[in-house]
Amino acid sequence: MKIIVDAMGGDNAPQAVVEGAVAAAKEYGVDIVLVGKQDIVEALVKENGGDALGDKISIVNASEVVDMEDDPTTVLRNKKDSSMSVALHLLKDGGGDACISAGSTGALLTGATLIVKRVHGIRRAAMAPVMPNGNKGALLIDCGANTECTAEYLLQFAYMGSFYAKNILGVENPRVALLNVGAEDTKGGELQHEAFAILKEAGDAGNINFIGNIEAKDAYFNAAEVIVTDGFSGNVMLKTIEGTAKFLMTNLKDAFLSSVKTKIAALLMKDKLEDLKKILDPSEVGGTALLGISKPVIKAHGSSDARAIKNAVHQAVTFVDAGVAEEIAQNIDLMTIAK
Repeated sequence: MKIIVDAMGGDNAPQAVVEGAVAAAKEYGVDIVLVGKQDIVEALVKENGGDALGDKISIVNASEVVDMEDDPTTVLRNKKDSSMSVALHLLKDGGGDACISAGSTGALLTGATLIVKRVHGIRRAAMAPVMPNGNKGALLIDCGANTECTAEYLLQFAYMGSFYAKNILGVENPRVALLNVGAEDTKGGELQHEAFAILKEAGDAGNINFIGNIEAKDAYFNAAEVIVTDGFSGNVMLKTIEGTAKFLMTNLKDAFLSSVKTKIAALLMKDKLEDLKKILDPSEVGGTALLGISKPVIKAHGSSDARAIKNAVHQAVTFVDAGVAEEIAQNIDLMTIAK
């Protein structure tokens, strides 16, 4: 298997990206294509022992970089030789099985949509991070790609999320819930009412395991494996969770370092605290899948370190093996509302 990695994307690129990609090649035995400025990337590959892997690591030159402040269409118009653009074209042309970038989210989504293309019949690609829920995880779909949605978009998100949860999280019959302001069937605005009706119809037909509405506070408590929402609400929820996790860990650290007694307590609880930190750390997952794109594309966090990039490669390998994009394409008739 061959994974294409945008070596120049992200806050810690290219050092952390190359280090993580080389580590992934060593640990997982996959071929890695690093896309970026040839001389810089080549030097970093050697620095991290990648030259010893021979043709397991290859480099494709790209003279430009998409910056975080660039307009998302930059990847198509002004910086066609950017590492992100070249990486996506490689994926489109069969130069690899999946693509990973920690660069601009907007540019990657735009590029993936217009270069690699969506699965035929999918209205919008969606970003779908996996959140901890006390079990195998819960997929939040969408988390920011589509701030304005129709009920049909949410229906398609539900199906795509179900396929991902089944094939990658290993949940046989994933529970699908609609994010809402209350659990009652009548809650929410027009979008939620319309979405609820067609999700229930799909559930009654046995196509998805729709369990109704869910409140954000229940997401961490194994209430569902797939949480469907518009990108605006999903992004607010995700950022709130990330902020709360950071706040919690910072204050726990301050509390445990406040006295001799609490420091002793911290030593006694060290393993449990490390487990908690690991559960809340997005680097453990590695990235967010862009569901609905015809080939696997993974958005790694902008601040990804080497460990996060390595885990993103593992996620990409799992994504390819699971055949999620192919299953979406095979079931597109169920996911389309007749006009």
